[in-house]
Order: sequence, then structure tokens, then C-alpha cells
Amino acid sequence: MSQVTRHSPLYLASANPGKLREFGEAARARGIELEAVPGILALPACVEDGSTFEANARQKALHYSAYCEGLVFADDSGICVDALGGAPGVYSARFAGPAADDTANNTKLIAELGSFSLPERSAHYVCVIALARLGQVLTVTEGRVDGIILEVPRGSGGFGYDPLFLYPPLSRSFAELAPEQKFEVSHRGDAFRKLLGYLRNGE
Repeated sequence: MSQVTRHSPLYLASANPGKLREFGEAARARGIELEAVPGILALPACVEDGSTFEANARQKALHYSAYCEGLVFADDSGICVDALGGAPGVYSARFAGPAADDTANNTKLIAELGSFSLPERSAHYVCVIALARLGQVLTVTEGRVDGIILEVPRGSGGFGYDPLFLYPPLSRSFAELAPEQKFEVSHRGDAFRKLLGYLRNGE
């Protein structure tokens, strides 16, 4: 059974500030110390060339666990739009190009869905987390949340496609939710809670 304590931190294989913030706040609320993999920006980058979220999560967890003692987890996440055949999917972070930022990706998604009405703009977020230690994957968890892509951005919180992702049960975009409220219902929160369940119970 894997255990994480205040003296044995859980390491996140990401330098993405949004992910570090969301996972970090959730971990602290549960008494777990979360840190980025030490010196991650100076380490050789992991090539993410998998065709699925799980493949990319596994690649990252395995790659960075080789540079860090202890438990390392990586996530791969993105948005899948039904009207676009599941795109952008694993290419969510670079939908508008290799150097695209959130604004460019959101602008491209709005343009791609320009001719679709709101009922035709169904989508879901996916997050897959892989946990590894010293080059061995220990477990994989997955979370999902369904929603609708808005025609114009709403809200100033979150990151990625959050301003465009309407969560119907609350009638608000992810960018309009408080961080803890978003994590409670999000794909990332779902996958992370399953990971914590494994760490507590070895299941």
C-alpha cells in the first residue's frame, strides 16, 4: 500500500501553474504536502506523443519519476467536443498551434463551433492521472465531467477552456466557479479523489 504523509510529499510532474494551484489546494485541504517535481523546468522534457490521455499521463509519470525519489503523479487532460468528433482531445493544449495560449485555443474553438447552436455544443472534460515511483506505474485513475461549450467566454477564473465550459447543474461556466467549488465537480477533482483513495487504501 502506498502512503503519503507530511514527511513524504506527493510530487506533481507539471510546471503548469493552473494545475499546481488546483491540485495543491486540494491536497492541502486533505493534509497532504504536494510539490512540483524538483527542478522540473531544468529536466529533459517528456515527449508526449500518445494517442490517448492515459498514454500521455503514463509517459509523463514514468519519465519524471526517474528524476525524483518518492511518489510522482502526472495528469493529461483536455476537452472533447462531440460536434468536432471529439477534438481537440489530447491536442487541447495546442489546439491553435504548438505555442498557443489559452486565449488562442478558446478563440479557435469558438470559430470551429460558429455554426452550431447551443444544444449541439455538448462536450466533456477528461482527466487521467498516472502515479509512478522510480519508473514503475502504480495506478491510473480517470475523471470526467459533461457540459456545453458557450458561444462567448464567461468568468475570469480557472484556466484552459474553463470560460467556455458551461456546467449545466450550476448554470455557470467553470471560470465562474470558486476554485474549491470547481474542484468538487471537475474532471480533475474526480480523478484526484480516486488517486487519494488509492493512496489511503491501496485500492
